[in-house]
Amino acid sequence: MKKLMILGGSRYAIPVIEEAHKLGLYVITCDYLPDNIAHKYSDEYVNVSIIDEEATLKAAQRLKIDGIVSFACDPGVVTAAYVAEKMNLPFQGSYESTKILQDKGLFRQFLADNGFNCPHSKRYTDKKKPFEDIDFFEWPVIVKPVDSAGSKGVTKVDKVEDLADAIDIAVEGSHNGAFIIEDFLTFDGYHSSADPFTVDGKLQFVSYSDQLFDKEADNPYTPAYIIWPSSMKKEHQKTLTEETQRLMDLLHMKTGIYNIESCVGINGKPYLMEVSPRGGGCKIAELQNLAYHTDLIENEVRKAVGLPLIEMKQNECDGYWCEMVIHARPGQSGILQGISIDEDIKEKYVKVIDMSVKPGDMVKPFTGANMSLGDMFLRFDSREEMNTVIGESEQWLKIILK
Repeated sequence: MKKLMILGGSRYAIPVIEEAHKLGLYVITCDYLPDNIAHKYSDEYVNVSIIDEEATLKAAQRLKIDGIVSFACDPGVVTAAYVAEKMNLPFQGSYESTKILQDKGLFRQFLADNGFNCPHSKRYTDKKKPFEDIDFFEWPVIVKPVDSAGSKGVTKVDKVEDLADAIDIAVEGSHNGAFIIEDFLTFDGYHSSADPFTVDGKLQFVSYSDQLFDKEADNPYTPAYIIWPSSMKKEHQKTLTEETQRLMDLLHMKTGIYNIESCVGINGKPYLMEVSPRGGGCKIAELQNLAYHTDLIENEVRKAVGLPLIEMKQNECDGYWCEMVIHARPGQSGILQGISIDEDIKEKYVKVIDMSVKPGDMVKPFTGANMSLGDMFLRFDSREEMNTVIGESEQWLKIILK
């Protein structure tokens, strides 16, 4: 029986475990949190820090794994690439290429060095250094950890006087203490977050989304709604697809799923903001399977252990789909009693509800993806209908707190 190691134990790993079990695989989950929910679904749990490359490698060698993934788990991606390379297992790219993709500072530098559109940015490890570069940036700026996901530790800074606090927040949200500062991009339309798939380095499935933010949330840069198909102009989608393929060629990428963040600036330039060799959080691949009838999760599992892939098709989106991140409204916090959804809305539009919290859990402000209460998939026949219903969500979705 082939063995698949999954780094991370969040609920986002559960669909991967389920697909692996359908294929007859033995699943091992790893992290340093034994109570994480995915460990209840796997065949074996290993208590190891997934950012500790050598410790994870030793566990993988001892267990004689046949494949490794870090699905929707950003901290484990570089470690997964390291283990895969050391054990000659399939992975999207080499250890060196993965390190470039996973470090926002290294990635920005690679983009700039190779002629991609890229915001003005610099990577730092010294909190004082940025104050020597005040005139280097076009203000306002964004300050981010180089190695975090889900908008954790991200702050927009309008004035130099607020920079030190933003740097402290970024460093606190980083695993290695490094952070980047870059020019704040004003979007033409919406940011996109989607999961494509390559086979032998060539893009076989690509999608783009509209990523909407809750401007009133405690962190207004955490995605609250992701919509397919995207309203991005086809010409910009074409350019981004071509640039993504060029990036894959330059980094000698192979086969697997990615989470790609992209946007178009008001200057008319399309930008690749993040390219991570893993499935995205927020259950993106699951929604795309419903919307496009293409199962990227099964193919990611098959790739990881060397099984033949199933056919992937670049289908049109079946309707209009919204991934709604259920989250606390501004100022809301307390003990969760439950959520209430209008029955008419639920019957007409809601296809999936996946809660990450239960009654009795503490609800905190929406400061990052890790503060979401769950995900909801909704399907509509038109974008206009979707906009109306989503715009009225405060009326039909109630979060009941003590």
